[in-house]
Amino acid sequence: MLLPSYYDFCCRVKTVSGNKALEQIPGLLAGMNASRPMIITDKGVVAVGLIDIAKKAMGKKLKIVTVYDNVPVDSNYKIVDDAARVYRQKKCDSIIAIGGGSAIDTAKGVNIVASLGGSSLLEYEGFGAVKRKLNPLVVIPTTAGTGSEMTLVAVIADPDRKIKMLFVSYFMLPDIGVLDPRMTRTLPDFLTASTAMDAMTHACEAYFSMEKNPLSDSHAIQAIQTISQNLLHVVKNPGDLKGRAALAAASTMAGVAFSNAMVGLVHNLGHTVGAICHVPHGTAMSILLPYGLEYSLHRASDVIGELLFPIGGPDVYAATPKKERGEKAIELIRKMNQDLHDATGGKHPRFLKEIRDRNGAQVVPESVLETLAQAIMLDGARMSNPEEIYPADALMVYRHAWEGTPINRKKIDKGGKKVKW
Repeated sequence: MLLPSYYDFCCRVKTVSGNKALEQIPGLLAGMNASRPMIITDKGVVAVGLIDIAKKAMGKKLKIVTVYDNVPVDSNYKIVDDAARVYRQKKCDSIIAIGGGSAIDTAKGVNIVASLGGSSLLEYEGFGAVKRKLNPLVVIPTTAGTGSEMTLVAVIADPDRKIKMLFVSYFMLPDIGVLDPRMTRTLPDFLTASTAMDAMTHACEAYFSMEKNPLSDSHAIQAIQTISQNLLHVVKNPGDLKGRAALAAASTMAGVAFSNAMVGLVHNLGHTVGAICHVPHGTAMSILLPYGLEYSLHRASDVIGELLFPIGGPDVYAATPKKERGEKAIELIRKMNQDLHDATGGKHPRFLKEIRDRNGAQVVPESVLETLAQAIMLDGARMSNPEEIYPADALMVYRHAWEGTPINRKKIDKGGKKVKW
């Protein structure tokens, strides 16, 4: 392994995992001199009874001051500002985030405003604007995908500008991540699939990011292997708590990896299609991952080829010539998406054109692809990808992901299509 001349790595979130992990929260908060937590979640999590499970597990040892459950699928700064107002009004001293990525990112945003003051989260947009320790934050994921319990990042929408804003600071790392398989047991099959593929994308992009390092690599590889070995089985056997615990651990490891190595093109394109078309993040990641890998083969074929080992196993890796390993890894990711599509009765979409709303209308019509391609320049995730991307390139990737046709980089690079690299 060729070591980078310099890298930094930080993993200081206390992780509590297991069937009785929720019961540890009162003592952990007491150790941080916190006793008046606010729960931040969404109505879906409340509806399936997960808040009741958490409250029962924590018992009478901890008084939950209030439950804020107005978090939407794609949270925005206005929700954050409203929740921060409630936090102050109720005189809370800590936050327990229970949910997926939107609830957790909302909680991080609320913690910024509640801890540092100000009238709006907009005052802290960008990298490094949060410059001191925040109030205690406990994160309980209800999906095995976002890895947000381990990250220094929050992605929160500005609906007025139709963008997703990045908030990045080491002070935004949660204090405690609680992994309890009881909290993912009720997750529907298609959400189990898409959220785990989100974690797969975190790990894959972290592994071939320009900011990768040996420590982030180790977390990424183990996460990819664990997801590859467990995801389809859990989708078909949703009551398998051991399998769900494995996926939760993989999501956390992927979170550690990309929090240190950052992500790239797939997240760049995914953030954009999420902000403009409101595509759920995990769905966007699962669809775009093989296309983002194909696009980046031009610059990182050897590194992407190394992903074949955790995805396909040692026998497949050894039997595949080195120059073909990258393409084989991508082929297996496509097969994974197809298997998940079949196992969920078609609810796990494979291509952008397959995403439908409740009325059956296309969420990403072909006519919006050019708008998406122009908007990718506003997202910072593009900076760590090994291959530069411009709107013309993004449009090409979006078109292939919309149609479901693989990208033939060899043909393009020989002049088969006029694209600026």
